[in-house]
Amino acid sequence: MQKDPLPFTSPLLSVGARPDPVPVPSATVAAATPRATNNANNSPLGNGVSTQTSPQATPPTHTEPFSVSAFRRRSLCSIDQPGVVMTRLPQELEDSQHEFGSKLVVIMVGLPARGKSYLVKKLQRYLTWLQYDTKVFNVGNRRRIASKGDNRNGTSHSHAFFDPKNRAAKEIRDELALESLEELIAWLKQGGRVGIHDATNSSRERRKLLLNRLEAEPNCRVLFIESICTDPVVLAHNLTMKLSSPDYKDMDEKQARDDFRKRLENYERAYQTLGEEDEEDGIQYCKLINVGKKVIAYNIQGYLAGQCIFYLMNFNLSPRCIWLTRHGESADNLVGKIGGDAPLSARGKRYGECLSRFIQHQRQENERARRVEVEAGMAISPLRERTVAVWTSMLTRTKETVEGFDPKEYDIKHIRFLNEIYAGICEGLSYSQIQNEYPEEFEARRVNKLFYRYPGMGGESYLDVIQRLNPLIIELERMTSDLLIVTHRVVLRILLGYLMDIDRSKMPEMDVHLHTLYCVEPKPHGTVVKKYRWDEELDWFVEEPADK
Repeated sequence: MQKDPLPFTSPLLSVGARPDPVPVPSATVAAATPRATNNANNSPLGNGVSTQTSPQATPPTHTEPFSVSAFRRRSLCSIDQPGVVMTRLPQELEDSQHEFGSKLVVIMVGLPARGKSYLVKKLQRYLTWLQYDTKVFNVGNRRRIASKGDNRNGTSHSHAFFDPKNRAAKEIRDELALESLEELIAWLKQGGRVGIHDATNSSRERRKLLLNRLEAEPNCRVLFIESICTDPVVLAHNLTMKLSSPDYKDMDEKQARDDFRKRLENYERAYQTLGEEDEEDGIQYCKLINVGKKVIAYNIQGYLAGQCIFYLMNFNLSPRCIWLTRHGESADNLVGKIGGDAPLSARGKRYGECLSRFIQHQRQENERARRVEVEAGMAISPLRERTVAVWTSMLTRTKETVEGFDPKEYDIKHIRFLNEIYAGICEGLSYSQIQNEYPEEFEARRVNKLFYRYPGMGGESYLDVIQRLNPLIIELERMTSDLLIVTHRVVLRILLGYLMDIDRSKMPEMDVHLHTLYCVEPKPHGTVVKKYRWDEELDWFVEEPADK
């Protein structure tokens, strides 16, 4: 059984204790040891030094000084999934293990109101859910904090501050961008994994300035992500959202709109999209056009950068509802057993019947609301006929929960990825039995649920379940239809942790009771969450506060 005593700042080492050194046969050592020679030019010591030795002489004990920079460059494999891959470090580096592993700097590029902040929030949420420490460094926020204001109209900087001909303002903007980058680099060196530089970075001169600084950090890969938007409906929506930013607090709406349009014109005059000239610097980049409808990727290297691009290629702005619930009460729930494949109790079957009626009702209500939105010209995407998808695990209790759903009306799939965490030798036991029979395991799980892996063949940890759910998260982001997911306690916690952006320390402790239904609506400005409880007397769902 593997338990992780290491701090989370070393995710590559998070699957257990460091392995014992592998013994090397003496014959292998002898074969790998260079032979001394009398030829000065061929001397293994170099510099024309001649060495003489008898056949019985022992091999030289001198070794080259250990090079940290060489070790950093040596890695051949870029896969470093937290909880899945372990890196074994030389003894000299054990005290600085948090500095190793892929460090990715994501530099955003694009005009204002092109959805950069939306992309950044989505990417940060996804990478954090995968257990990569990810942080956003927003240059605009730094500018507002540093500024004392250059006018009396409430905005910290008027459109004149962004005029490309304003040399003094340009120097200030570049300085702020570099200060944010320095803060990002310092955070990575303390154990962070992915730092996102959120700014327009819209000129080649600015991007070169950032690249030159990052060249001094050999352990950092750099990925540029450019957001381009030409859709007039999305642009109009983004513009309205931009007017609610702190720059325009307490300002007249017309005045704020005029100032922002002039600011945008200033940016457009200096804007240089990523292209062939940037490619000469050997960078890797991705251009997302109209929220992923078209994607251009160049020179993508490394597992982490590839994961980012794959994720960004698969999401959309279509309005949809994602419903999530545990299965109805099972026979094992009545006796407190975990795992297994028990059928539903009579009460659990009633829950499933009510669930099918309620989802059908909500489906009709949502269609009416979306039709009104389209007729009012407020919809980001066109109205289309939708087939609601229903996903369950492969276990009996989730399949029985959706027996009331007609496969002629719903796209029903049973997916093994959604199975409950496998408890190894603890399958079929109650928690009190585990405490009595395996007290050490019970305590290890209590101390660190996220990293704890159940002992025995196939035993899983939360991190294992996160990795097997990753393909479903990508598919969930790609889908444009409403979706109902019927699954289990641990899986539901992990899915809600992603959708609601819940801190990883709180996610394993979330209360997700039986017969509770969550509705998550992804929006451009964030996520709207509703929570419903099944009222047995009413045989219907009642909305409750959706606190985290």
